[in-house]
This record gives sequence, C-alpha cells and structure tokens, in this order.
Amino acid sequence: MIAFTLNGAPAAIDLDEDVPLLLALRGPAGLSGPKYGCGAEACGACMVTLDGRAVPSCTLPLGAVRDRAVMTAEGLGTPERPHPLQSALLEEQAGQCGFCLPGILVSAAALLAADPDPDDAAIRRALDPNLCRCGSHNRILRAVRRAAAAMRDGRAVAA
Repeated sequence: MIAFTLNGAPAAIDLDEDVPLLLALRGPAGLSGPKYGCGAEACGACMVTLDGRAVPSCTLPLGAVRDRAVMTAEGLGTPERPHPLQSALLEEQAGQCGFCLPGILVSAAALLAADPDPDDAAIRRALDPNLCRCGSHNRILRAVRRAAAAMRDGRAVAA
C-alpha cells in the first residue's frame, strides 16, 4: 500500500511500487486528467506536480510518491470555483481537442506558484515539455499571462 496526498486529500493505492504513477491515477484513483500520451516523458500529457514541481507521471514509479504530495488538474479548481488558469484558458479559447490541457494546466500552475510574474521566456520553458498538436500555443501563452496578471492583481485567487 502506497500512501500519499492526492489533490490535497490522503490517498492510498494498493499496487506494486514499480507501477507507473499514471496507471495508478487513471486506474484505482479514478482520475481522467493525466493522459497517456507517449509513455516516454516526451509529450507532457501525463504531467502532475510532485511536491509542487511539475513532473511526468508516465514513468514515475508509484513508490516514488510515498508520503509526498501529488496534484493533478482535478486538484486545481472546481466548476464552481475554477483556478485562474482554467478561467484564462476558457477566456482565451485556448482549448482545441483538450487532450494536452490537463498537463499544461499542471505545468503552468507549478510555474505560477514558483514565479507569480513570469516573462514569456519563463512560460515557454515551463511549458516546453507539453506538446499541443492542435497548435494552440499562442493562445495558451496568452492564457498563462492572463492568469498570472489576475492572480498578482488580486482579481483571481488560486483555489
């Protein structure tokens, strides 16, 4: 049994510690945010935060999260109280197919938690591991800038 914090709540998953975290999240944890894209840490669809740092979950062994904090896109906000990034992505119409967005949300949230006023280069670096095959990159960058500004100005608060 691997015990950890998942989206702010205690969690325990009874799988072998070598099973990739992604499979544990999509299976026993019942989450659909992290996606299986490549299985090789090359697309960002499976991104989660581990103790506040964005990491791919497709190759991360479940045992590596024991007694640590994991957050997925499901932990960012709710429909009633969305995270500023979720609101900004909607406002900028940055979602096309949506497959990449959970990973992008998690990566951007980790960035904004560490740097509330990132420049474009910092945003690009943080999102570099995340692929969007629909070509929404410019809208996504605008959304991250919009969310950062809203959070800094006090117009929006992270859930």
